[in-house]
Amino acid sequence: MSKRLNQTYVHGYHPRENERLQDQAGTLVDLLHCDTAYPRGSTVLEAGCGIGAQTVTLAQRSPAARFTSIDISADSITEAKRRADAAGLTNVEFRQADIFALPFDAESFDHVFVCFVLEHLSRPVEALAILGRLLKPGGTITVIEGDHGSTYFHPESPAAHAAIKCQVELQREAGGNALIGRQLYPLMIEAGFDAVRVSPRMVYVDSSRPELVDGFTRKTFTAMIEGIRESAIARGLIEPESFDAGVRDLHRTTEADGVFCYTFFKGVATKE
Repeated sequence: MSKRLNQTYVHGYHPRENERLQDQAGTLVDLLHCDTAYPRGSTVLEAGCGIGAQTVTLAQRSPAARFTSIDISADSITEAKRRADAAGLTNVEFRQADIFALPFDAESFDHVFVCFVLEHLSRPVEALAILGRLLKPGGTITVIEGDHGSTYFHPESPAAHAAIKCQVELQREAGGNALIGRQLYPLMIEAGFDAVRVSPRMVYVDSSRPELVDGFTRKTFTAMIEGIRESAIARGLIEPESFDAGVRDLHRTTEADGVFCYTFFKGVATKE
């Protein structure tokens, strides 16, 4: 996830955020990408690649496809290229570009991949329609988004829900939508895609899954909420004590009797 269309990227660009995105990508590989693969020789546009957290997985899983990965942030592109080079990838080209002003001809790509991008855009349907015009007839688009309203956990905590609500509100004020996952189907239909199929991908975490306790609950989701503390307090959305209590309670779910759930939504559609 990175800054697009010059809108505020609510999570920031500091090194810890880069680490969080990488933790998220590594933890969710099988859940999100087990059914993502592109044929030999196909051309794929990854729109909004950020620091390349998803790019490395995509390119490794489809080594005979050719990827063009774009992002509006020059710093993110630099980091994405560094990660791709470190992984030894040779099938990815990185370019700095804005989704709303893309430098490609119509029907330039066989496939489009968009992950954790629409949540940051004030005009998601327009963005999808633009990307659709870049697809060849019969091409596919894959869109993955989360939905913060799908979060629930044990032990229950009103303070934790209040802290999460701050994230939702800050993203709304920045022009985005942290609840967009549930809207993928109607958004993709409105953008003109055919054969739209959306599947929920739930992350269920308990102490029998220590890799998810650490990689998702602690280092991905809770770290994201921790990262908006100053902004939420400065905006007057919550008192410091309440926010800190909410974060403590999110960490409490990582203990032996804790449970944490979150749902991503993956939409796949075709251009007729």
